[in-house]
Amino acid sequence: MDLRGKAFPHVRRFRVLLVLFNTMAQIMAEQEVENLSGLSTNPEKDIFVVRENGTTCLMAEFAAKFIVPYDVWASNYVDLITEQAEIALTRGAEVKGHCGHNESELQVFWVDRAYALKMLFVKESHNISKGPEATWRLSKVQFVYDSSEKTHFKDAVSAGKHTANSHRLSALVTPAGKSYECQAQQTISLASSDPQKTVTMILSAVHIQPFDIISDFVFSEEHKCPVDEREQLEETLPLILGLILGLIIVVTLVIYHIHHKMTANQVQIPRDRSQYKHMG
Repeated sequence: MDLRGKAFPHVRRFRVLLVLFNTMAQIMAEQEVENLSGLSTNPEKDIFVVRENGTTCLMAEFAAKFIVPYDVWASNYVDLITEQAEIALTRGAEVKGHCGHNESELQVFWVDRAYALKMLFVKESHNISKGPEATWRLSKVQFVYDSSEKTHFKDAVSAGKHTANSHRLSALVTPAGKSYECQAQQTISLASSDPQKTVTMILSAVHIQPFDIISDFVFSEEHKCPVDEREQLEETLPLILGLILGLIIVVTLVIYHIHHKMTANQVQIPRDRSQYKHMG
């Protein structure tokens, strides 16, 4: 009995250690991230990579800035006026993230954690006429900001931490197995905990893939946003029209040349009968 009594505590300790080990392993997996922004030729664009089990599972390249309204006292110290802070996501930001089969998350912190961005992605399956179709999308954005931070905010009245959240967001919708690419600016509105304030998130130069990455550090085939496709069409359309117009002119000149040559070789019959005596 004494031996059993002594053995049980060791078993319990072992189980506790095993649970702690598994927990630490999961935490380490979540924190296996890299900030590769230094590789970008665009100084405003950041590059983040999340890896689990030694494999890239989420890649994100984008430039982001936030337009944040806040109140300050007017010169009479009675009225309030609204100012705007423009907060850009800077290089060297701290990054966290995790990947799942149907949900992935990216978290970014900068300026000593005065600012934090959380982006949640989901993968879904829909039934359409052709059969089931899987897509992924950006389903939630959360931006936490500290209006007591002096670099961007000047004497904010309600200085302190505020949280701005998206509402029923469905953005960057992309077929499963593809990456999303969009060079054009996109805006997302976020409702702030600061009363009656709406934060605007502006994304640009976006290239993101939160699921189904086949090769390490390599995006899958791009799914371009409609704005980029329209701009590309607008750029190529004048060239296409110019080529068509040039082809029409060439064909017209060739036909004219052939017709002129054929008519020049034909014998001209004089209409005046008095000219017949000069023929032959």
